[in-house]
Amino acid sequence: MRIIAGEHRGRRIQAPDGEATRPMLDRVREALFGTLGERVEGAQVLDLFAGSGSLSLEALSRGADAAVLLERNSKALEALHENVEELGLAQSVYVVRGNALDPRLWRPNSKPGRPQLRERFELVFYDPPYPLLEDPKTRGGVLGAVDELLANFLAPGGMLVFHTPARGTEWARLSTPCARETRVYGSSALLYLSLPGA
Repeated sequence: MRIIAGEHRGRRIQAPDGEATRPMLDRVREALFGTLGERVEGAQVLDLFAGSGSLSLEALSRGADAAVLLERNSKALEALHENVEELGLAQSVYVVRGNALDPRLWRPNSKPGRPQLRERFELVFYDPPYPLLEDPKTRGGVLGAVDELLANFLAPGGMLVFHTPARGTEWARLSTPCARETRVYGSSALLYLSLPGA
């Protein structure tokens, strides 16, 4: 994988070995950032199920201010830390090891020398493993986290990007009122969610 655009355009980033993570295809990532456009500049980003960090690192390359990345898979974390160091972005990144569905971890304490984290994020990348959404036993927790993000963590005018299997877009029934746009790319889909009036 490579950074597509911005300050680090063309730089390679590592993806973790194995099948525990599912990196977003470059063409889908390019379409995502084409849709976000100017929203990225100066944004603070929350990246849940961050994997290699490809989404938030791309956002930082394109001018985002800071990113909080949550991941608990050890191989993914190893690749993530390597990517952050290789790109020289350690002062813009908060890496949190833990359950991405735990809201207590979404807003870590700000650290000296890094951007002060605001109360809410302008961009949220939400990319849970497909089986969590496909399984009716875990789907409620996945969707409940989206409602919590929209209600308490997404800034006015911000955007939450929810990566789902194409066949699963109808499962994403949410309680929090939001504007919604769906774009399908082969077997995957992106749901762009924003607060009413944003």
